[in-house]
This record gives sequence, structure tokens and C-alpha cells, in this order.
Amino acid sequence: MPARKNAQPPPLPLIPVTVGAADEYNPLDYDVLTQNIVDELMKRRPVTLPVKKRFSGAGVYAIFYRGAAKRYARVRSLDSVWPIYVGKAVPGGARKGLVARGKLGPELHGRLMQHAESIKAAKNLDIRDFRCRYLIVTPLWIVMAERFLIENFRPAWNVGIDGFGNHDPGRRRQGQYRSRWDTLHVGRPWAEKLAVRYSSKDVETDLRKFFVAHPPGKKQGKLSTEEIERAVDRDGDSDST
Repeated sequence: MPARKNAQPPPLPLIPVTVGAADEYNPLDYDVLTQNIVDELMKRRPVTLPVKKRFSGAGVYAIFYRGAAKRYARVRSLDSVWPIYVGKAVPGGARKGLVARGKLGPELHGRLMQHAESIKAAKNLDIRDFRCRYLIVTPLWIVMAERFLIENFRPAWNVGIDGFGNHDPGRRRQGQYRSRWDTLHVGRPWAEKLAVRYSSKDVETDLRKFFVAHPPGKKQGKLSTEEIERAVDRDGDSDST
């Protein structure tokens, strides 16, 4: 039987959770609870970017690519099952433990709007080629859920090339370099003012090597703490490099 045109790869299996020497299932185990959050996120209806209706709450999200760019053919996902980027939005004051119950603002919506603006600014991307799923989550679980998403999906814009989630460094611009993402997807005005470290050809090579080392759909070992730290979304940082 001929292969179906535009057939999608099978969904990436989540990394099996090991909760004890005897593989005892504990429904309250942190890994199990985190996987439940990720499963719930992936059940949410994909929506277009930008997300027009403003809403309150913090949480996690996944962004999917469905365009025709050859460089991203491996992660093209018409059914929004294979994210090109995942991230989080934490409530204001979360890093200092100052989140007041019932006082959440539009953090998640705001972060998705920032990403939409980044994509629209890029000269070789089309915002119509993107979808996202998002989930409002109790703040306690947000960071853990994001890291679980990164380890399971190895999104290209988290692990393969850095910089999509970066912010304008403002006055700290001096001595900072343009990210790989901004080198490949030129357009954000503040990024064009940064010093150039890579060529677009170098970044294309890095991306191809990434897809060889991390083929979508293949189970792989855990990422190191350093790799995860480089891959997480800098939702509240203004000094990402």
C-alpha cells in the first residue's frame, strides 16, 4: 500500500517512569503526577497563534510547526503532536515564593503573545504555520512539567538551537551575542543589534546534526541537568544569551 501523503510520525512515547525498585505504582509520585499534567496538555485543542482571547493563569504550553520548510520537515506536525518548542509561564513572584492564591495575572497568555511576536518578526517564518496547546497549571507543578516535556520531546527550538525564548537584554546588550535561533530566523529588531557569533550555515549544520542525534520518535536517555537548564524557557528572564 503506498504511503499516505504528508503522513505523520507516530507520537513520541513518554519516557517510562520508574518509581521504585519493584516498579510499584504510586499515583502520588512526582514523576507520575507530572506525566499526568503532560498527558492533559496534549489532549487540549490546538489553537492558532496569536491566542486572541486574553485569559488569566500560569502554566505550560507546546508550539507546533506545520509549514513546508525543508529544515523542519522532521518535526512538521499537522496533527499538533510533535512540538518544535515547549515552555512555561510562571506567576509573578513565583521565584521568591510570593504568589498569592487567586491573584494570578495573564502570564501564560502573555508568554504566548511574546512568542507569536517573535515568529511574526522572523523574515523566513509564517505565523499561519504554527499551532499551540496550553494548559493552566497549579504553580507547584509548572517547572517540573516543562522539564518533563523537554526530556520527552527534545524540541528543536529548546535543545537543537537556542534563543527562541530570549528577551531583549536592553542596556546589557553590550558583549552579548545573537542566538542561533536569531541567526537562522533574522527579524527581531533587538537581536539584530547583538554581536554575531555564528553564520546561518553553521546553524543549519547544527540543526541537521541535532536531528541525526535526536531523531523524533526514538526513545533516548535522560538529558543532563546542564542540558535541561540550557533548554528551559526563559519566561521571566531578561538576560538570556
